[in-house]
Amino acid sequence: MKQKLILLILICIFARASTLKIDDKISSFSLPNQFDKIHTINSEISKIIVTSEKENVTLINDFLSSKNSDFLDKNHTVFIDNISKVSSLIVKMFVIPKLREYDYDILLIYNENSKKFLEQENKISVYIIENAKVTDIKYISSKEELERIFK
Repeated sequence: MKQKLILLILICIFARASTLKIDDKISSFSLPNQFDKIHTINSEISKIIVTSEKENVTLINDFLSSKNSDFLDKNHTVFIDNISKVSSLIVKMFVIPKLREYDYDILLIYNENSKKFLEQENKISVYIIENAKVTDIKYISSKEELERIFK
């Protein structure tokens, strides 16, 4: 019960945060992963990968599955899946169990009012961060483009 209360508070705080744009400073915020463990995103992060569509989640998971399990950590990157558009029943029965099969953390946005990240339809948003500041936002749609982000 205590963990759910903390999670609810963090989600509310996250929902009130403004949309990240180029030249914005990254302020620390927290999200749960697929195992309900809370992770804090702070100025040490250099890339944030965000998606909200199943096809793009599959593309990212295919890419990350071909890497070492510590790939995200070594590259100071977080992967965020916005699952707010999916019904809670589907999330509990299918989405979360599937995400738990992966060896890396997938941070989750449950709140449908969250507008923290810019999105384009059928695209993965990749935030490039330097010195705790958003320097670029790329919208990609292929494994090759994702691979280039890390070169």
